[in-house]
Amino acid sequence: MTAGTGTGSGPDSGAHCAPSAAVERLVPGDPRLSFDGIAGWDRGGGTWLPLRMPVDRLATAMSANFSRLARTTAGIRFAVRTDARSLELEVEMAADPGGSPLDVRVDGVLTHRWTGGPGRHRIAFPLPGTDGGAAEVEVWLPHLGVTRIAAVTLRGHRHVCAAERTGRRLLVHGSSLTHCMYAAGPSETWPASVAAEHGWRLRNLGFAGEAYLDPLVARTIRDAPADLIVLELGINAYLRGAFTARSWGPAVCGFLETVRDGHRGTPVVVLTPLAAPEREQAVNAAGLTLEDARTMTADAVRVLQRLGDRDLHLLDGLAVVPVADAARLYADGLHPTAEGEQVLAKRIGAHLGSIVPSA
Repeated sequence: MTAGTGTGSGPDSGAHCAPSAAVERLVPGDPRLSFDGIAGWDRGGGTWLPLRMPVDRLATAMSANFSRLARTTAGIRFAVRTDARSLELEVEMAADPGGSPLDVRVDGVLTHRWTGGPGRHRIAFPLPGTDGGAAEVEVWLPHLGVTRIAAVTLRGHRHVCAAERTGRRLLVHGSSLTHCMYAAGPSETWPASVAAEHGWRLRNLGFAGEAYLDPLVARTIRDAPADLIVLELGINAYLRGAFTARSWGPAVCGFLETVRDGHRGTPVVVLTPLAAPEREQAVNAAGLTLEDARTMTADAVRVLQRLGDRDLHLLDGLAVVPVADAARLYADGLHPTAEGEQVLAKRIGAHLGSIVPSA
């Protein structure tokens, strides 16, 4: 299987538009599909895997689990403007690491949610009538699975155009709290909901259980287009005892400074760990409590702020999910429920909206 190349986020206008036949089968690389949230393609076996980060340097993370998660399609979607009566997808779902629903939205409204198991699938979705006009049809790929695409077929249409991609670019990175394990669907994670509310373009670099300040991730964010960057840091490092009191703060500073090398003047928001009542005072293998990890993360941000980084912002995780709210928002003491995702979206989105005005 060979790695392809790509610009990463689809076209920025609806320039790709032309009258079409009543039935048309498009390969994923067709610019009219207007993929967003991607870094390129992995092609092979007649299918295309949209990549949310480059895979040529994954070996430097030295983690098979991270390499697997890097191929999941969190935040990846494509959109067309069309008057088609139906949309058909030919996809291949991997058995590992797992799956989640696939969402179809029409003019921003969730129209279909499909959940399928591993293997090859051909799925047809009827589209609502548009009274002769075109609607924006957006397909969100499963955020917890690896989804390869063979083709997208439109039927009963006169026109198909690339969707416009003109909003500000929101890039998020973090743990399973950003990968969003219990979201109802890929278009209803907190990052997706925040982006939809503000008209922003999402790129999700959340890696469940694998947010360890990897240099590979810092360089990927450094090199990626972004108008606003949100980094949810600390919970994985605390849970695994991966850093000591001596090493965590400097590692956070180094990660942030690498990101800043490619984003002078870009607002960067560091979200410290959300409340986890059973873990707040629990001492991990490195001798730290979750409170310690939260405090040290905030201290690292303040060091860089004092050194002159005026575009670096701190968002206290306890302001997003206080200890008193955890029981009603979490599914398992750590991860938000589907309803909890929307509470996070509202609270985090309000903070981000005050930093970067909606375009």
